[in-house]
Amino acid sequence: MILKVKIIRVGKVTLKSRALSATVWSGADIFMRQGLQFGVSIALARLLSPEEFGTVALLYLFTDIAGAFVDSGFSSALVQRQEITHTDESTVFWFNLVMGELVALGLCAAAPVIATFFAIPILQPLTALLALNIFLSALGSIHGTLLTKRLDFRRQMEIGGFASLISGAIAIVMAWHGYGVWALVAQTLASTMVTTLLLWCYSSWRPAIVFSRKSVRQLFGFGGYMLASGLLDITYSRAYTLLIGSFFGVRELGFYNRADGTKQLPVGVLTSILARVSLPIFSTAAHDKAQLRRGVQLALRGMMLINVPMMLGLAATAESFVLTLFGVKWLPSVPLLQVLCLGAVFWPLHVINLNVLMAQGHSHLFFRLEVVKKLLGFALLVAGAFYGVMGIAWSQVVFGILAFAINAYYSKFFLDYGVFAQTCDFLAILFISIFMAVFVYCASTQVHLLAAVQLLALILTGLIIFVGLARVFRLTALRDVISLFQHRKDNLTAS
Repeated sequence: MILKVKIIRVGKVTLKSRALSATVWSGADIFMRQGLQFGVSIALARLLSPEEFGTVALLYLFTDIAGAFVDSGFSSALVQRQEITHTDESTVFWFNLVMGELVALGLCAAAPVIATFFAIPILQPLTALLALNIFLSALGSIHGTLLTKRLDFRRQMEIGGFASLISGAIAIVMAWHGYGVWALVAQTLASTMVTTLLLWCYSSWRPAIVFSRKSVRQLFGFGGYMLASGLLDITYSRAYTLLIGSFFGVRELGFYNRADGTKQLPVGVLTSILARVSLPIFSTAAHDKAQLRRGVQLALRGMMLINVPMMLGLAATAESFVLTLFGVKWLPSVPLLQVLCLGAVFWPLHVINLNVLMAQGHSHLFFRLEVVKKLLGFALLVAGAFYGVMGIAWSQVVFGILAFAINAYYSKFFLDYGVFAQTCDFLAILFISIFMAVFVYCASTQVHLLAAVQLLALILTGLIIFVGLARVFRLTALRDVISLFQHRKDNLTAS
């Protein structure tokens, strides 16, 4: 996912080499952090019940919306703008801090209402603790944003990895001693506390005692649309917690959340890398449409080369995967996981197309797209709920396909790279991945080994089939990736 741009030297560093380095370190950061968190989630899934996971999941909608209000889109605005001052940065810090306090107090005030609505008394103290977490995250948000703007993902990797390790250890010990849902909340709080502390320790940035209304107006011109878009996205993506928790119970919500979290690990890693690196890099090349189009094309091919076979492969091996990692009690989440993986196939395309708009400063168009998509998404969720939890899962698949078509509309307008051209660039990957997944799934129904052994055998089989077919048909995306890493190797050798 590197832009093929004219050489722009900053000392001895080119934009292209910065992008490649940023991608590598961002990937390492996310892989370490997500890997540690996923390892902890495996241990917690064996120690805690689906009901306990479902209880905490009920609060995700409220805490995520509260977190979005704290940032108010200013982080995206700081990353997108090429020229920012210390006054801008300090203004955003103080704004986030004040908003963090106000939102946390508001969430504490709403805690009794939330607990009464779901008829689960323990939600009241849990909500108060998660409100504290929002305020703590506001203390370090600007530091993380500035590291992202500088493409300094190595430092973020070190901080995130340590925070995940400490918080995961605390959660596992508490779960082992029978603290139930408190272990999950303690994990969140500990992670935020450690992250914020380390950001302040390892970053030299400090806020000035200044607050500029001019900075707020300038940044909010872009960030306001991003805030509204973020609120829409969070409300839609977490609406399932209200639907399932209210109509089907916390146990079913626990299974759905387990499936969603499992699917989110691989696709979340890819889209997180993509979102963190592509916006600053796309923004740098936004003035040259030809170079930007080539960069978007490379990003799309590279991400889909990884994401499509990974998602379809996970769907094909879902039963062995769940049995091996989480145990028999989580088997009801298998059909949900399979369906959600189908919906996640197109997810990197959303991030790529939307970041093209953000990089070019079209936040108002970004917002319009989000309104259209989320209205459609809400309608699909409600319609799916009439068919149970599986209906909600299938609504995600339909939404993923339709959202790709909507997101690519303006890419066609600005870069002449719309739905048809993008589909042509990953269609061969999709066909090969479908063949691989069907073969692996059929093999899983015919061969019965120990779950862990079977999972390993199926993964190796799928990998061999996909790579073999990719080389036979000479996938352009595979050649791009090989060429990219060969170029990286040559650069390291030359240096």
